[in-house]
Formats: sequence, C-alpha cells, structure tokens
Amino acid sequence: MSRNLLETLLGAVVLIVAVGFLAFAYSSSQIQESGGYELMARFDKVDGLEPGSDVRISGIKVGTVLDQTLDPETYRAEVRFSLRENVRLPADTSAAVVSNGLLGGKYLALVPGGDIEMLEAGDEVTLTQSAVNLEDLIGHMIFSQGAGEQ
Repeated sequence: MSRNLLETLLGAVVLIVAVGFLAFAYSSSQIQESGGYELMARFDKVDGLEPGSDVRISGIKVGTVLDQTLDPETYRAEVRFSLRENVRLPADTSAAVVSNGLLGGKYLALVPGGDIEMLEAGDEVTLTQSAVNLEDLIGHMIFSQGAGEQ
C-alpha cells in the first residue's frame, strides 16, 4: 500500500512539473492575441513566410502574419497581418518578405513612407517586394560569371 501511495505522489509531482514547464514555455514564447488592427499586402512570391511569422519595422517586432491565401484571379499571394494598435503607418508604406539570415526563417519587413494619410484597419499596403530566392541568386551569379569568360 505504501508503494502505491509513493508512486501516486511521484506521478503527481511529475505532472505538476510538466504543467509548470508548459506554462513557462507558453509565457516566454511571446504568443499573444494580436489585439491591434489588420492590414493586407499582395506579393508575387512569399516563399518561407508562414502564419505566425514576425512583422517588423526597423528590426522591431510590431505584429504578426495572420494568414496567406492565393488570389484566384491574379494568382498573387495575399498576406493578412496584424499590427499593434499604437503603430500607425503612412499610406505609402512598403512591405518586403525578408530573410532572417542565411538559414533563418522569413519575416515581413515594413518601411514607413512619408505620406500624411495613415493606413486604417483593412487597408492594403500596395508597395511590395517579393521574397528573394537564394538558390536563384547563386545560380544566376555562377552562370553569369561563366558566360563572360568564353
């Protein structure tokens, strides 16, 4: 009987530690409700950009990518993202899909413009730059150098 009680107590301690670990991991992962407003942008390619990816201005996270869909008429990628409520963007803001280093993931980089009119919830960022494919750049560099030496 004593052994069963000991095993039960040990199992309870393991469960409590596991729940504590999960709570710590969740709180430190910076997963949170968007709580801000949504914008949209259209791109030719969004290779590597995923829902949950960061939206950054000057390297500072100001939002999150919410969703990606394909426009059936133009075949462009539509990216919906949220921004913190206190981040207001001029209407001529540009958006680019940028790599977070050589082997890192992708994020959406916003560059605010100088327009006095501000984007409102549901508006579209019209100035966009698609993701750059590293393999294409390397192949272009290799083959363009080889062609010049013949």
